[in-house]
Amino acid sequence: MVNAELVMNQIVHATNKDFTLIREIAYQTWPVTYSNILSEAQLSFMLGKIYSDETLSENLKKGHQFLLLKDDTGCLGFAACEHDHLQAITKLHKLYILPSAQGKGAGKTLIAYVERLALENQSKAVSLNVNRYNTAYEFYLKNGYQKTGEIDIPIGDGYLMEDYTMEKKL
Repeated sequence: MVNAELVMNQIVHATNKDFTLIREIAYQTWPVTYSNILSEAQLSFMLGKIYSDETLSENLKKGHQFLLLKDDTGCLGFAACEHDHLQAITKLHKLYILPSAQGKGAGKTLIAYVERLALENQSKAVSLNVNRYNTAYEFYLKNGYQKTGEIDIPIGDGYLMEDYTMEKKL
């Protein structure tokens, strides 16, 4: 059940005008999420690479939808997804909630919205990758996702993303 306070929230589709906001959320959430998992150098490298205007623009051109979850205080977090990533599968690329909004249903609200969009786009499942040491893994399990494998993805400068792959059938 989603927190009653979040019922009045609004989810809007982001554009390139929202890149600064998306980047601000990432720069606030990543250190809290990954400081015990990644070195400071890797954290800085990944944030700079993944959240540059150039990369975010490329993501939009490839069909990624960025979704902003807002309430009367501002933006609580964002998600990014891509429909028909692989034959009738929606890929959840990103889901980050500000630390102050975590544990209050914001993540659940965003993931439910992504799943609804996936169904509207005739997807049979939503897939995602999550760092193997990230506590978000438990969040995804609680929301019906199942681990389907493990993958190591080279991202440059000798760094790897060490992820579980997960999927939820719709």
